[in-house]
Amino acid sequence: MFKKILIANRGEIALRVIRTCKEMGIRTVAVYSTADKDSLHVRFADEAVCIGKPSGADSYLNVPHIMAAAEITNADAIHPGYGFLSENAKFAEICGQYKIKFIGPTPEMINSMGDKITAKETMIRAGVPVVPGSANLLDSVDHAKKEAKKMGYPVMIKATAGGGGKGMRIVWKPEEMEKAYDSAKAEAAVSFKNDGIYMEKYVEEPRHIEIQVAGDQYGKACHLSERDCSIQRRHQKLVEESPSPFMTPELRQKMGEAAIKAANAISYEGVGTVEFLVDKHRNFYFMEMNTRIQVEHCVTEEVINYDLIKEQIKIAGGVPISGANYEPKMHAIECRINAEDPYNDFRPSPGKITVLHTPGGHGVRIDSHIYAGYTIPPYYDSMIAKIIAVAQTRDEAINTMSRALSEYVIEGIKTTIPFHQQLMQNEDFRTGNFTTKFMESFVLK
Repeated sequence: MFKKILIANRGEIALRVIRTCKEMGIRTVAVYSTADKDSLHVRFADEAVCIGKPSGADSYLNVPHIMAAAEITNADAIHPGYGFLSENAKFAEICGQYKIKFIGPTPEMINSMGDKITAKETMIRAGVPVVPGSANLLDSVDHAKKEAKKMGYPVMIKATAGGGGKGMRIVWKPEEMEKAYDSAKAEAAVSFKNDGIYMEKYVEEPRHIEIQVAGDQYGKACHLSERDCSIQRRHQKLVEESPSPFMTPELRQKMGEAAIKAANAISYEGVGTVEFLVDKHRNFYFMEMNTRIQVEHCVTEEVINYDLIKEQIKIAGGVPISGANYEPKMHAIECRINAEDPYNDFRPSPGKITVLHTPGGHGVRIDSHIYAGYTIPPYYDSMIAKIIAVAQTRDEAINTMSRALSEYVIEGIKTTIPFHQQLMQNEDFRTGNFTTKFMESFVLK
């Protein structure tokens, strides 16, 4: 097993990895930007190295600085967390060149799933259901119109190198195509330095349900049940839960088998997530595979009592997995607490936290890096905490979450806590009657 792991990330996920490493007897190295010098991940790591100025490009995306930090601290592995360099095949390759283990899949595996067209072709060959779409990248507006006519409107234009809702446009009729094509291509170029776009049939009334998978170095893969991530705003997840209120035992078996096929198709090594769209008839279609730990991994951990970070590290260290598939034994809900003003179009709200009181009690878990007196920097993602409620049933989990949110006090900045409090009382949410379009009609009071 590894002696020292450098965590190439920040915030709550860096702290989350540090905690598991400590429990495993592995020393840790934190890297940080000048804006994060007072962050808890810096305080609780065994060693810490400043790697640059506040911007991500100068710090958490600065591969030479990260590799230098790994070398001077004699780290023998790097955990990338999520975001930043976690799905960067070149970074994984460089780690290998320096004989430092990248805790995640190989560069080839990352590449095979990183490009949406390649991933879709791989899934078709593996027999995994996919959304009908263009066989190749779109090369003109006319090409886009021909593809849309074949599959029928509405359609979705998507960036091949995309993520986070960037470079995505819904087209309802032919006369909307040119504007959607041009704007999606331009946004993709700016966001990913790759303006490649493709088209898929737009799935109406969809659910976003993903399957957690794990695969070892010996060709064995398993699934660890599902998470429902349908409560989203502008393609950014707000709430995740497991099990999905839309799931049936038959659907879970089918989706689990499909996810394992997806993992086996690339001989997947590590912990990853296969994401599906599920329509109102419970037909499901492959969307993408995230070759990293997810923000919402906590809900899976709570319903099957399984440390996914520890599993990542063990797999990277050559430990075989059990190969058993898991079903949820409890119900868990996660609310992402963002430094945003929900009453002002969720505008970011960085600044100093003057008062902080975190909830506790049975069935409540908080993953966070904030404390009273901490200043939220304006340079990074606005998520500052995750609150997870777990109980025997979904109704009980919602009630536990509602109670916990009422205890959560964060002053000095605006947060999404008021939004989550109202969501927990929403009748459609409580009855499981929602799709990825839920937020389009939700009114904050």
